[in-house]
Amino acid sequence: MEITITSLSDVQHVLLTGDVDGKSAPEVLEAVLPLITPQAKLLLDLGGVAYMSSAGLRMLLSTFRQVGMQNAKLVLTGVAEEIRDTMSITGFLHHFTICDSVEAAQAALA
Repeated sequence: MEITITSLSDVQHVLLTGDVDGKSAPEVLEAVLPLITPQAKLLLDLGGVAYMSSAGLRMLLSTFRQVGMQNAKLVLTGVAEEIRDTMSITGFLHHFTICDSVEAAQAALA
């Protein structure tokens, strides 16, 4: 798992590359949680993620909850169709704003 964090204006862009599974999900959560501060804007880019296990879904839910507690904003982009389908089936999809591009995600966070 590769985690790349960059600042795009006032947005923290987190690019994930690799599978999000039981081994990597805690690493992702450890990298993302410190970014979630009051009023933070977080763009979680899953463009490099082809597979996400249930541990990855739990990581997304934990991130969503932290964002809510901090009155921050979270947008996902680059969500593969298989992951989107799994999120839909499990009821996770309605919790998240998902955009088709980084630019659209930045606009949604503005």
